[in-house]
Amino acid sequence: MGIVLGDMLFIALAIYGLAQLAGALGGHFVLIQYLGAAYLIGLGLVLAVSRSKPETVATNGEASLLASFLTGLLITLGDQKAILFYLGFFPAFVDLSALTLFDTGVILAIAAVAVGVPKLAYAFMADRSRLILKNPGAIRLLNIVAGAVMVGVGALLAIKA
Repeated sequence: MGIVLGDMLFIALAIYGLAQLAGALGGHFVLIQYLGAAYLIGLGLVLAVSRSKPETVATNGEASLLASFLTGLLITLGDQKAILFYLGFFPAFVDLSALTLFDTGVILAIAAVAVGVPKLAYAFMADRSRLILKNPGAIRLLNIVAGAVMVGVGALLAIKA
């Protein structure tokens, strides 16, 4: 829930900050879109060629719900890539000048499901995947797939700009 709340805060900042920025920059706003696309493509390429090594992860026992919530929230808020992703993503898919409060609510609801459900699945799979992620080939494949997705989103953003 903390991760979802952090993403929702970033989405709101990205939507309303970009709307203000788009109004102030006018036709020059396309530069922001190209910079966002370049960032996503660069991040994807770095991820795709990264060489991760398997690590042994020990469990540390049970944590309270409040501690888990705050940990997720603070980790998300401390991740600058998340806000940069949203800053690059929204101009490609949302007409910020025509966005209403209802539209923002719909985007936040979609984000809650789109972020929350996979995070719950990831938590479940992470608990079960210690053996798989000890395999360097599996880690390499995950990096390539994630990098390709990031490059694809960046390329789509550049094309739409």
